[in-house]
Amino acid sequence: MRLYAVVAAGGFRRHATYRAATAAGVFTNTVFGFIMAYTYVALWDERPQLGGYDQSQALTYVWLGQALLMTCAMMGGGFESELTERIRTGDIAVDLYRPADLQLWWLAGDLGRAAFHLLGRGIVPMVMGALAFDLALPGSPWTWPAFLVSVLLGVVVSFALRFLIALSAFWLMDGAGALQMAMLAGLFFSGMLLPLTLFPGVLGEVARALPWSSLLQVPADVFLGKYTGWGLMRAYAFQAGWAFVLLLAGRLLQSVATRRVVVQGG
Repeated sequence: MRLYAVVAAGGFRRHATYRAATAAGVFTNTVFGFIMAYTYVALWDERPQLGGYDQSQALTYVWLGQALLMTCAMMGGGFESELTERIRTGDIAVDLYRPADLQLWWLAGDLGRAAFHLLGRGIVPMVMGALAFDLALPGSPWTWPAFLVSVLLGVVVSFALRFLIALSAFWLMDGAGALQMAMLAGLFFSGMLLPLTLFPGVLGEVARALPWSSLLQVPADVFLGKYTGWGLMRAYAFQAGWAFVLLLAGRLLQSVATRRVVVQGG
């Protein structure tokens, strides 16, 4: 485990070196936060309590989305492009022969990346939003660690999804199309564009049951106090269940890909 802790720390340091990009990202998240916030103000003025949120909660949802956009890699931007390129060039063979688990290696690095983006690109937009709007901040100090646990589970689910998409490059001529489709699905089904509670009928039920809801919708509802007691445990179980299923699927796909590389190499 020490190896993977070092990899996670390296992932944090790697992204921390891009200071100009981080500053630009903070600025972009803040600007888009204001654009979406004023859009939500107009919408909630017309439809108070839309989706089960009052206006203050809806605005909090907006700024949580900006804080978690890169943390949970809803638009990608993590390891997946690099992994896809290594598969395309054949460099993945070197990774598979290393005395380290491929999935855990990339997961550790992605956790380090997520930790940096939560601190480097998440805090400032959230603070700016709190200064400009009346946000529904937690009244209980226990809500903060509960929220962070949900974010951690969301990051793992996000990694597992992107790992599966990246491994598809073993069977595709180019993984770019799959990554683009995953980015669109992440934006739509995570609730980044609109809370999933606003989706009507069957679409809403399906969207809330898909793994992408673990990236934003569930952590945001934990932050807003929608889940307490056993409800919070069920929310965690939902996220952990998807994380387990997707990680297991990734491990099985990794095993198939490894056998393919070994056969071709032999």
